[in-house]
Amino acid sequence: MAIKIIIIGSGVGGTAAAARLSKKGFQVEVYEKNSYNGGRCSIIKHNGHRFDQGPSLYLMPKIFEETFKDLGEDLKDHIELLKCKINYNINFHDGQQFQHSCNLSKLQRSLEKFEGEGEDTLLRLFDFLKETHIHYRKSIELAMRTDFQNWYDFVNIKHIPTLFKLHLYSSVYTRACKYFKSDYMRKAFTFQTMYMGMSPYDGLAPYNLLQYTKIAEGIWYPKGGFHPVLESLEKIAIKHGTKFNYNSDVQEIITDDEGVAKGIKLRNGDVINSDIVICNADAVYAYNKLLPKTSYAEKLGKEKLTSSSISFYWSINQVIPQMSVHNIFLSEQYKPSFDQIFEDHSLPDEPSFYVNVPSHIDPTAAPEGKDSFVILVPVGHISDRSDIDFDNLVKMAREHVINAIEKRLNISNFRSMIEHEMVNDPRTWQSEFNLWKGSVLGLSHSFFQIAYFRPSLKCKIFDNLYFVGASVQPGTGVPVVLCGAKLLEKQLCARFLEGKVEINIWSKCSRITSAYLND
Repeated sequence: MAIKIIIIGSGVGGTAAAARLSKKGFQVEVYEKNSYNGGRCSIIKHNGHRFDQGPSLYLMPKIFEETFKDLGEDLKDHIELLKCKINYNINFHDGQQFQHSCNLSKLQRSLEKFEGEGEDTLLRLFDFLKETHIHYRKSIELAMRTDFQNWYDFVNIKHIPTLFKLHLYSSVYTRACKYFKSDYMRKAFTFQTMYMGMSPYDGLAPYNLLQYTKIAEGIWYPKGGFHPVLESLEKIAIKHGTKFNYNSDVQEIITDDEGVAKGIKLRNGDVINSDIVICNADAVYAYNKLLPKTSYAEKLGKEKLTSSSISFYWSINQVIPQMSVHNIFLSEQYKPSFDQIFEDHSLPDEPSFYVNVPSHIDPTAAPEGKDSFVILVPVGHISDRSDIDFDNLVKMAREHVINAIEKRLNISNFRSMIEHEMVNDPRTWQSEFNLWKGSVLGLSHSFFQIAYFRPSLKCKIFDNLYFVGASVQPGTGVPVVLCGAKLLEKQLCARFLEGKVEINIWSKCSRITSAYLND
């Protein structure tokens, strides 16, 4: 009889894991609190306008290809990818603009405007790409392909040469300063850490890989939005026998007196038993809200988190030619703005923000002659501060975005072009998606929150309980979570399908030891 697995949540990790494990012969059922799949990768629609609720940057395309190949599928049979002609336009406080491109000749010309003409500018760019290439390749090898179940997996002597090449002692901003002279370009090549919900002054140097992948592989967009990627994975999972249950809010992960996960209890009182439980809900939320109280859960709830966001979804009544598909508006007060997000847990006085206009690459995203805008304004997550008024922060963010667009792009009365508006703020992210404190990307990626130090895929407290998603290994971001689903598949297949089932007494000892160490 097939081993039964329950998966909580149909986000990227949960859906990919369902497809992988059902293909391997497990009996898989997915339970999702919302009426739709994808979690943060879901779609919002209004009067012919379509908006990606979360991710809009399709990066590291080879990892997506690998996922579908592992499932016996060809990505091209499921998704049509559209490549952005330019990566994005970066708009500075004084109206100057930098065009970021994966076309090296165009990128060089754009750089020379700020870094000076001549061979030196190009050579420094090449040196930057050489370093970030190493960060990219080595990070995939070490962080995304390695399963850090035990401490000795991390300190393995074979990893030492790689660790030295990753500049773990430096920040993203520090390394960029080595290759770029102007304040403009130091901003332009470091703000990308915000895609991971982190400050470039705190983000470890290896996360410069984000700059490398955009230049070397470009930025893509799935026709129809990011959600078709999830829809395709769900169809593959269903083909292999997975059952998806929507509007099924999980209230509790059931564990017995021996500390073994036995199934779930839904908000409506229904109990569903299983051999294995996989949680794709936010790990910090799950440990604190779905499981028995532990000192580890309390500790995890206090760990450093990524930022939240105030996200606007605007239906625009005309096409705005001054906008590209991806647009960045950077603050003049660059470092202070990050400090206000991550130290004050608030909205910066002059926030940087990102504008995605999917209708400029995929006409199906808006009615003819109109545009769809997704605006992401980074803001601090929900904290203990009693003086934070999110309704007021939303109003302030809205005014700043409108004023910045009008001023920097010389668009008069942009405000009147907004036909309809929808908004997500930290409270929405928390209530709609059970994200701890409304942090949109889960746990942060400081040194002691990566690799072995990050919550593991296999729960170390409760047996037969596993996790997949942004707050566990290997980390946040859609391609990274897809790698996590693959690592999880390998673990479960090794344990349950290859005769490597753990002896119960050793399993108990492991849980007791982990609980002691985490006190």
